[in-house]
Amino acid sequence: MASSTSAASNSPVLILSLFIFLIFPPGSFASSKWKIPQPDVDLLEFPLNLEFLEAEFFLWGSLGYGLDSIAPELTGNGPAPIGVKYAKLSHPVRDVVAQFAFQEVGHLRAIKNTVPGFPRPLLNLSSESFATVINSAFGRTLWPPFDPYANDINYLIASYVIPYVGLTGYVGANPNLESPSAKKLVAGLLGVESGQDAVIRALLFERAYVMVKPYGITVAEFTDRISYLRNQLGHAGVKDEGLVVRASEGPEGRISGNVLAGDKDSLSFGRTPEEILRIVYGSGNENKTGGFYPKGADGRIAKSHLE
Repeated sequence: MASSTSAASNSPVLILSLFIFLIFPPGSFASSKWKIPQPDVDLLEFPLNLEFLEAEFFLWGSLGYGLDSIAPELTGNGPAPIGVKYAKLSHPVRDVVAQFAFQEVGHLRAIKNTVPGFPRPLLNLSSESFATVINSAFGRTLWPPFDPYANDINYLIASYVIPYVGLTGYVGANPNLESPSAKKLVAGLLGVESGQDAVIRALLFERAYVMVKPYGITVAEFTDRISYLRNQLGHAGVKDEGLVVRASEGPEGRISGNVLAGDKDSLSFGRTPEEILRIVYGSGNENKTGGFYPKGADGRIAKSHLE
């Protein structure tokens, strides 16, 4: 009698356990620490590719050394970046870039404390890599080759090339996230990435009509050409705008100054991982590596396009 009573009292527990097992089978939560489902893990891991790039570019540009010296535990023993170096910057710009650099270290740590992550991918941050982007943007070879590490203006233009792409990635990922932990992390990352982009654009906007030596081309035209190139490579319409646009394309269609990029309602543009890969590979194809990632980006999403 006692055993049948015990079985009856335990039956609701067994039924509930079976229900939970069926709804959330083993493996459905890839990050057990925060109960983050696999799709969210994939979306959180993907931006590590850009965070690694930004961290190394900003650290080396401002300090002359990178993650291997600052936070080697975050590299996962991934290969050292190619061609990155100390930039010739004024004190105010160097200070801003150094702040960005340490912020990116924090971003890497925050993501890796939440999801498993992956080692630093091979990055090509050489002058030649940036010069290739600039040549593609103008549709011709600039001479002498564009050197991102030569001075304040060149470095800020180079900084315009990549961080904004990561920002649009966070905007694009946000509506597809399921777990509160993932949404909270992306909101925090997006806030600071947006701030970095705003500072870069503001510093460039102050110099919008300064001629970039020795090319005789204004800073504003550089940003316009880079944005146009990213739109072309992304194959998803206009999600990028330079610092000066037609007044009809500016905020509320009333002003040509465009210190912050946004849609017709001044909301941030979003991009998918595939669009981002097309841009950072410089190939316009998520299946064809190159550009800043000679061997491709890492993570399940990026690798799924290389199989």
